[in-house]
Amino acid sequence: MKQLDFNNLKMENPEKMICYCKQVSRKEIEKAIKLGAKTLSDIQKSTGACTGNQCKELNPSGKCCSGDIKRLLKNSDLEFIKSGC
Repeated sequence: MKQLDFNNLKMENPEKMICYCKQVSRKEIEKAIKLGAKTLSDIQKSTGACTGNQCKELNPSGKCCSGDIKRLLKNSDLEFIKSGC
């Protein structure tokens, strides 16, 4: 199993665009998570991210943003566990 480096996760640019078709940044998604979003559906409802249909065309990586959002959700769960909260 790959070991996560929490220091590198925190170094990522908070202004990085996650959802290109709805213009939702990492910072906005992290804020939604801090306010209680636990699932992709929660993020969609609170930010509008991953509700468009052009991320594959607009995202420089050529893929949908759902994977990045799920990674942020998973990493927030791991940081919560690590901190003992």
